[in-house]
Amino acid sequence: MKTITKTLLSVAIVAIALCSCTGQKKQETASAPSVTESGLNPEKFVKEIEGKKTALYTLKNKNGVEVCITNFGGRIASIMINDKNGVKQDIVLGFDNVDDYQNIPSDFGACIGRYANRINQGKITVEGVEYQLPQNNYGHCLHGGPNGWQYKVFDVEKVTENQIALVLNSPDGDANFPGNVTAKVVYTLTDNNEIDITYEATTDKTTVINMTNHSYFNLTGDASKPITDCLLTINADNYTPVDNTFMTTGEILPVENTPMDFRTAKAIGKEINNYDFVQLKNGNGYDHNWVLNTNRDIAQVAAEVTCPETGITLKVYTDEPGIQIYTGNFLDSTVKGKKGIAYPQRSAICLETQKYPDTPNKPEWPSAILNPGEKYTSRCIFKFEVEKASK
Repeated sequence: MKTITKTLLSVAIVAIALCSCTGQKKQETASAPSVTESGLNPEKFVKEIEGKKTALYTLKNKNGVEVCITNFGGRIASIMINDKNGVKQDIVLGFDNVDDYQNIPSDFGACIGRYANRINQGKITVEGVEYQLPQNNYGHCLHGGPNGWQYKVFDVEKVTENQIALVLNSPDGDANFPGNVTAKVVYTLTDNNEIDITYEATTDKTTVINMTNHSYFNLTGDASKPITDCLLTINADNYTPVDNTFMTTGEILPVENTPMDFRTAKAIGKEINNYDFVQLKNGNGYDHNWVLNTNRDIAQVAAEVTCPETGITLKVYTDEPGIQIYTGNFLDSTVKGKKGIAYPQRSAICLETQKYPDTPNKPEWPSAILNPGEKYTSRCIFKFEVEKASK
């Protein structure tokens, strides 16, 4: 009898804990959590990693938009929105369980830190001290190294029906970055169909911070399809070119009369394979930072993607100076995501709002330095609009 009682008690405790995955604290019954509209089973996101528990949290707004987020890596796992025909579409790539997020190297939907993008040879100098960071991408440090924040379990500070606040304490020497850093990311799903993302960070020692979200968007709703027919607009007259190791050269060049010119909307795939243009060869497609014209004014559109097939448009707003556009060039169908779909090359576009790549080694560019007593802040808004179907 004692064994049966203990078993029943354990089941009840687990079921109550899983109910947090609905994102509504009022639910405290022992009923099992339901599968989300995107088909994710919250039970598959429950795990203990390095002494911390992971889960899946669901945000909803009055329009029926659903956003699922896991505190493993602060990742957006799914976004469900109606297309122009009223059909719900999941428009981001990802996995349907936390094990795959943990074991298959990816940045799908992640909150990236400490430093998004690349740092040349993984070297930074802060207050006269040189730090050697992990070298995980052609000799450079990419997205904080192989154990960056996308693989950390964030603490859940707050959850409501439409908002989740996640906190991460990154110790001094984490990936050899200096300073004890407390970072926070808040995802808010508004009734204007916006995912409003705010970042904050503080430190006890001068360090560098550059956070972003790395969602892989496929506005067709079919992750087996490339996004090359989608239309892209970037509010930028200039971009930062890269060498054949994807590292910025330090130049800022005009987009005019090049395949990098998206000041008016054009299909992503129109010139993407023009490898006679050395930048597309170096990037294996688009994998570059654009220098935004927005002057950090979050009221201005920084970039826009439209899928003619579904009528879904994504507008990006930010108070950062740059946006890295990556077109899934290294996806090659070897990784299988949600619903067992193998993700082919260019089946997604990433729109990463951030400081320019390798900013710590380029003092003439907008600074990524964070000092004790200061607060790092950054904001990005992903706003979704849907074309009305013609009658």
